[in-house]
Amino acid sequence: MKNHSALLKGALFVTGFSGIVAEYVLSTMASYFLGDSVLQWTMIMSVMLFSMGLGSRLSKLFNTKLLLAFVCIEVVLSLFVSFSAVVAYTMAAFTIYSGFAIYVMSIIIGLFIGMEIPLVIRLNDEFEVLRVNVASVVEKDYYGSLVGGFFFAMVGLPYLGLTYTPFVLGFLNFMVALSLFLVLKQYLSKAEIRNMFLLILLVGCSICVGAFKAQKIILFGEQSKYKDKVVFEQQSKYQKIVITQWKDDFWIFINSNQQLCTLDEVAYHEPLVHPAMKLAQLPQQVLVMGGGDGCALREILKYPSVKEITLVDLDPAMTTLGATHPLLTKLNQHAFQNPKVKVLNQDGYNYIQDTPSYFDVIIIDLPDPKTIELGRLYSYEFYTQCYRHLRPNGVIITQAGSPYYATKAFVSIDKSFQAAGFSTLRLHNQILTLGEWGWILGVKQGRGLELKKELRKIDFSSLKTQWLNNEAIELITSFGKNIYPNTLDTDSVEVNSVHHPVLYKYYLKGNWDIY
Repeated sequence: MKNHSALLKGALFVTGFSGIVAEYVLSTMASYFLGDSVLQWTMIMSVMLFSMGLGSRLSKLFNTKLLLAFVCIEVVLSLFVSFSAVVAYTMAAFTIYSGFAIYVMSIIIGLFIGMEIPLVIRLNDEFEVLRVNVASVVEKDYYGSLVGGFFFAMVGLPYLGLTYTPFVLGFLNFMVALSLFLVLKQYLSKAEIRNMFLLILLVGCSICVGAFKAQKIILFGEQSKYKDKVVFEQQSKYQKIVITQWKDDFWIFINSNQQLCTLDEVAYHEPLVHPAMKLAQLPQQVLVMGGGDGCALREILKYPSVKEITLVDLDPAMTTLGATHPLLTKLNQHAFQNPKVKVLNQDGYNYIQDTPSYFDVIIIDLPDPKTIELGRLYSYEFYTQCYRHLRPNGVIITQAGSPYYATKAFVSIDKSFQAAGFSTLRLHNQILTLGEWGWILGVKQGRGLELKKELRKIDFSSLKTQWLNNEAIELITSFGKNIYPNTLDTDSVEVNSVHHPVLYKYYLKGNWDIY
């Protein structure tokens, strides 16, 4: 009897592990397909917890054959968990309702997970007194959740990805069902044993076939999100990286958002780098935040005065890609192999707080601030730290999204710069594959510069650029009148801060409120 009790509690440890990871998988998929990670993680976790509550309530409907009910639940749960990513990607390929599928699966999986603990407590009731039974059963489930969290963060997402992690979870649920069936089948009738054996065999074969075909199915679903052929994809610990190709040109996407296109990336990287580098006159130490593709490095290395470039990018998968992938090494001219370049894979916010170094130029080349996490790197607090680590005549510049399609976000970044002590200059350029794009350039207040005039006085003709010249500088520093003067109130735009994160809301809303 004690062995049976240990088996049941062991089963709860495994299902606790599987259950929490299933929640993380579905939350990650919702963020990937629907955006706004904070909202999606919050809603998926809340919906699943609510569904678990409903599952617990529904478990009281099982009055007899509790072991049979628990085994059936684990078998069916293994099927739904295993195919959760496959279903989401398949829906994405054929409809616009992949988010609906993810939420439906969250409800179904949550219902089954919610039934597990009440049923195991009742099954274990004959082996232990109530106070010991409840405490030990719930304890094992929570312990499993802790291990599951470590597994998802350290192994599941970075190594197995959303393709195979669900099948690992499904396999664990399946093995729980199979173990309980084999050890405790003596409590079942012959008809129940026969039917359960057939169900287990059918589900087991389905999981095996699904795992074998999953990569092709998910690649098919992934391809449907992009109009061009997917030639590379990688799910890192932090993001999904995809490269697509059309004729001789390539696009790089991070979490479905375009980062660059080989067709016109110079129209982005040259304005990002050269105005700041030229204003700094003879820069020696340069800090690049993000820029894992290496294109900003390529432009910085055109300046003989530069002695050291520190590139800080959170994701080693991106910097490894920039340093080794033939497409990117050709594009960035093997910039990562230059001895002046030092790569640090760590959080940029933490780096700028902790570093003892000072810089002549800080270039911030990060993805758009569409989440609270990214918004930290566009915040007043972050820019304040940058101010402290910038030399008196130093220059800082950040990509700032579109000044026309996300005007409030653009203005918020500018105001955040100014709140941190910078005098700023707004820049913009038309990039074929991205549309109208913008940057905010800053110098320390009191430097005594009229930035626009100072920048226009600089001779850019000696630079080996593909697009940027003195005429282009005139264009990128010129803005017409506010094209939304009566409909878009930018005076009310707030400074973005860590404790008051408004930027991601401005970015996600864009300028839709004017239509």
